[in-house]
Amino acid sequence: MRSTISFVSDADVRTIDFRTSGHLSPTTTVLNYLRGLPDHKGVKEGCAEGDCGACTVVLGELDAGGRIRYKAVDSCLVFLPMLQGKQLITVENLRDASGALHPVQEAMVNTDGSQCGYCTPGFIMSLFSLYKNSDHPTREAIDDALTGNLCRCTGYRPIIQAAAESCVHKGKDHFTPGEHRIARLLKSISNEPVRIETERQLYLRPVTLAEALSLKHQHPRAIVICGATDIALRVTKGHELLKEIIDLSDLAELRTVSQAGSSMNDGVAIGAAVSLSDIMTRIGPGYPALEDMLAVFGSQQIRNLATLGGNLGTASPIGDTLPVLMAYDASVVLESLNGRREIPLRKFITGYRKTVRKPDELITAVILPKVPRGAVVKSYKVSKRKDLDISTVSSAFRLELDERRAVRSFVAVYGGMADHVKRAQAVEEFLTGKKWERDSIRQALPLVDSSFSPISDARAGAEMRRVAARNLLMKFWWETANNGN
Repeated sequence: MRSTISFVSDADVRTIDFRTSGHLSPTTTVLNYLRGLPDHKGVKEGCAEGDCGACTVVLGELDAGGRIRYKAVDSCLVFLPMLQGKQLITVENLRDASGALHPVQEAMVNTDGSQCGYCTPGFIMSLFSLYKNSDHPTREAIDDALTGNLCRCTGYRPIIQAAAESCVHKGKDHFTPGEHRIARLLKSISNEPVRIETERQLYLRPVTLAEALSLKHQHPRAIVICGATDIALRVTKGHELLKEIIDLSDLAELRTVSQAGSSMNDGVAIGAAVSLSDIMTRIGPGYPALEDMLAVFGSQQIRNLATLGGNLGTASPIGDTLPVLMAYDASVVLESLNGRREIPLRKFITGYRKTVRKPDELITAVILPKVPRGAVVKSYKVSKRKDLDISTVSSAFRLELDERRAVRSFVAVYGGMADHVKRAQAVEEFLTGKKWERDSIRQALPLVDSSFSPISDARAGAEMRRVAARNLLMKFWWETANNGN
């Protein structure tokens, strides 16, 4: 077990020993680490919560084939030890040896894509990630890549134009010839467990599930991170000292997507540490409602870090994935040294940020059953912004009709309407057996109100939430009644 971390930066391996580093701690963010260096000031802090993208950097990781995968992340949400075994690329690295600009930088200049310039390095890094991952990207792909970057003065038109004009070289650039060398450097970094102990903090990074379960048994009060996009805010915004941390973000056994059982009818098992970006590309076409929700889950920088394990573990009443997973009748796999158990998600959350997970248990997977033929599942999110915003109200519905177009089964799940994500059971019971028609829905609408007691807060008033919840049910009926379902 090592007490240091190593990663590749500026084309060389960097090693940090937190015992002798002075001002660095296990919860120092990559943003603050970079800002403390003399030659990496391009990264900026705008919000310290992953909303503005001014701190965007790109991480390079080896895939199963030994090739480097590039992904943009918000450095304000990444703790320094999470760089272990990765390549860190900042805007300063994008010039080639002769000082020539990278194609995305040159395009930004040529299209007048920058004014004040504060946000520009973050935009450049998001464009660089897009450049390395997409050739001739669609407008939709460009918009998605830039969703996590806030521009207050230039406007997005020239930046979108810069993306379209530059991302046309199949990802080839001055990094390409040196990728084999960087891959060798990444492979040279030992994949040992990490234990960083300072006077006030303990950071643990296991490399096997068995190690992780043992550590959770030894440290039942330790905070488990699996992406840290939520937990990091306790440091950056709450200035909290996290005394014990177990980091599962890179645990290979939890980064798999596999068949849940022996039959194709058993659905899929998604490891707790699979990023939301990877889920979108790996679960296949069988769960479109989940894909729709993930498409508006934060930004690409957030989705490249966030995981289902983290989203479920926080048990937020406005967690975007919870309603749709519940509508799919998902189960949560919990493991400890005492064994493994599978809990239906509808029974997993018991109250405000409370779950049935025991102190020595870890969330290791989420199981999505195969959706029965003819069942329709849809998810919706109401927020002040379409992208990169916390839900005001979210919902997911699941409908099965019989041959008479009467409701055989119905599930209605809401987020943002109670102290935890909750099913509207009175609505479900009322509609079961009824014809799937407008009059039935109109009669069910008052039951939505009686099922919840929403509060007023900074995002919306209680009455607005009630209206939105009723309208989402009507919207689901309208979409399903008018497309033949």
